[in-house]
Amino acid sequence: MNRILSTIIRIWRLKDLRRSILYVVAMLFIFRLAAHIPIPGVNTENLQAFFRSNAILGLLNVFSGGTMESFSVVALGVAPYITSSIIFQLLAMVVPQLEALQKEGEAGRQKINQWTRYAAVPLAALQGFGLITLLRQSPIQIIGILTPQAYIITILTLTAGTMFLMWIGELITERKVGNGISLLIFAGIIAGLPTAAQQVLVSFDPTQALNFALFAALSLTTVVGVVLITQAQRNIPVSYARRVRGMKMYGGVDTHLPLKVNMAGVIPIIFAISIVLFPPMIAQFFLQASNLTVVRLAQWVVNFFQNNLVYGILYFILVFIFTYFYTAVVFHPGQIAENLQKQGGFVPGIRPGKPTAAYLQYVTSRVILVGALFLAVIAVLPLAMQRLTGLQALAIGGTSVLIVVSVVIETLTQIEAQLTMHEYET
Repeated sequence: MNRILSTIIRIWRLKDLRRSILYVVAMLFIFRLAAHIPIPGVNTENLQAFFRSNAILGLLNVFSGGTMESFSVVALGVAPYITSSIIFQLLAMVVPQLEALQKEGEAGRQKINQWTRYAAVPLAALQGFGLITLLRQSPIQIIGILTPQAYIITILTLTAGTMFLMWIGELITERKVGNGISLLIFAGIIAGLPTAAQQVLVSFDPTQALNFALFAALSLTTVVGVVLITQAQRNIPVSYARRVRGMKMYGGVDTHLPLKVNMAGVIPIIFAISIVLFPPMIAQFFLQASNLTVVRLAQWVVNFFQNNLVYGILYFILVFIFTYFYTAVVFHPGQIAENLQKQGGFVPGIRPGKPTAAYLQYVTSRVILVGALFLAVIAVLPLAMQRLTGLQALAIGGTSVLIVVSVVIETLTQIEAQLTMHEYET
């Protein structure tokens, strides 16, 4: 407790860091204010009931920051921007020009980020159109009759809301006290906690006490597991050879190269949910089709993905695969081996160059195995608990806890880095 208080005091005494944190809090407040500005003509009570009756839409609502359930002006959240980022990360692996831009450093990344923002605009418009179409096909009336002009204005409003959140996220990221997009999702999840707690208290059944205890134990296990895996790393010993330049000697230092067990963070969870949600979301649009075969096929797709067992297996496999995929995107053993060789560094017992790259790849693939299995198990554990207890809230709760804990750790790490930098400067 004393350490926490002393850290808070240190943060408050640093003027720049204090201003940055207060600025981030103000931006999150603006986000939550916008989340309570509804689009006219929507029955919010029927909309909330519709989302509560569909676990898949409930997960989609989590990643929108809770804004989709109220159909506010920022109902789409940052989902289109995340989708655009995923597309460009995939393209960078197959398009040589994008791969070359990534290697150009900060200038290349800024150019890719600019293209990502541009692509998010049509994606937001398309997702807005899809959401409105889906709600209009709901068996309960959510959206009234829209004229073509009102339809276009609604889509433009949803698109502008996404761009607004994307801008806020970038402003937050520039303050270097957390990732802006992650903090927006975090704020949406936290804002929904009081309502969720109220619903639990109102509908509390003493016969379900054991199930709620299991849910609490699951949440605690998730928190502890995320902290341990996020902080865990494998240290690869690295030595730097001694070099003589003129009358001075350089090098001769023994250090280590840290390889995190979970390099991908919560990105594989986001990727996997985006993929799993796509087929049933598309199928929802064809449930009211005039062709009976199309309707039956769409209904089969919806029922197939709403099966918890099938959904859980696909979710597990996708999270596992995307953990390796995203690690391959952000971690390049060949470049690290080349940089070590240029700086006179080497792994003891391993020849520099390609053998070092092969060794790093070998170690990474085994270290990431632990992280991939952990993320996959944590992702499907709430679904397994839901199957055992019958509590619908568990399917969403586990993913929410995973995101919240990971974002908190990432933000605290950046704040600690800011503290260290300020103390070093003084």
